[in-house]
Amino acid sequence: MLHNEHIIMLGLPRFDGPYESTNITIARELAKHNQVYYIDNPLTWKDYWQLRGTHALNSRKPFFDTNSNGIIQQEGNLYFVVTPPVPSLNFLPEGWLYRKLLSYSEGIIRKRIQRLLDSKHIKDFIFINSYNFHFPNIIKGLSSKCNIYHCVDPIIRPYDQKHGIISEAELIRNSDLVICTSKALQEAKSALHQNCLFIPNAADIAHSTKALDASLAIDEMIRDIPKPIIGYLGNIERRIDYGLVQELAALHPDKHFVFTGPVEPEFVPDWFFQTPNIHLTGRIDYDRLPALLKGFDVAILPFKKDAVSRTIFPLKLFEYLGAGKPTISTNFNPDLHSFTADTIMYCTDTQSFSEAIQTSLQNNSETLIAKRVAIAKENTWEKRALEISTAIEDYLYQQK
Repeated sequence: MLHNEHIIMLGLPRFDGPYESTNITIARELAKHNQVYYIDNPLTWKDYWQLRGTHALNSRKPFFDTNSNGIIQQEGNLYFVVTPPVPSLNFLPEGWLYRKLLSYSEGIIRKRIQRLLDSKHIKDFIFINSYNFHFPNIIKGLSSKCNIYHCVDPIIRPYDQKHGIISEAELIRNSDLVICTSKALQEAKSALHQNCLFIPNAADIAHSTKALDASLAIDEMIRDIPKPIIGYLGNIERRIDYGLVQELAALHPDKHFVFTGPVEPEFVPDWFFQTPNIHLTGRIDYDRLPALLKGFDVAILPFKKDAVSRTIFPLKLFEYLGAGKPTISTNFNPDLHSFTADTIMYCTDTQSFSEAIQTSLQNNSETLIAKRVAIAKENTWEKRALEISTAIEDYLYQQK
């Protein structure tokens, strides 16, 4: 396990974003035993103009100065670092001009990292690119002990694919160690790098188990929705099997299907908004998650089974289990079975999913709840961070 190391981590999520992320959670866990500097995903020139007058921009402005080391916020041994804005380049076609200007942008970020290293008198450090494939060559010219790429998702959005496929391949080839959050991702990235490991996602179990507190009130967002509630937590987007959901809602008109999370309307069919027993609540702040989960009678993960879903290792499964909830999922990623034992009902079609809902409502017990929580506690962020830390330490030991 790593101790007293300096870790520079370039992340994709911004430190003040509205959602919890694997990237920042891992940074927080590594910072329990090391000094971690999380380099915030840089604002682009376009972002700068769009965010004029907002707290997000105004709070960063003082740290754009080239003499600043960029440290905007500190949490114990975790430092959040912002960089000056970089050019907006994604509109350009792939080619030499894009790559030339990208190199200039990377130089801006690299200078900020060097300024940070100098101001903190850091000589040796570990570099982790946490899924920020947009900047594949940040580390060039900086003398790190090892370079790690943490791949947490497939690249599927057209905006990201435009340049990201080429950039990520370059990033992987130039890394010493690649860590993937699903076996399918590991298999895909192993074609580019032989030192590729599988370390899955997890969840904040201490938070989700608050749903078991008898004194906790059900969140007002769903308090007045009639029981039983079949609940989903997460983005409402392309991964959802809408055909399955439509059939389930029709088969169970006496039940209410609650979908909590941000909606990406381009992927959601019109009928989804018009079905009486389907409720879209919008996103919820993370601190309200236990009260939301307490109101679910059954938790579901109705994902499509396709090549993209095969690469997904969703942390919400362990949040559901940590709350003690009966959990039903499509069989979109068979790798999940070995991490969830027999606590989740995996279904292959509408009929089996429908039967699983009935079974879950009719057969629940304190014994089953305890078993779910026990499995969830085997999949904590603390354990995943330990696995990542150990993998890096093993690599460093092998290089001696």
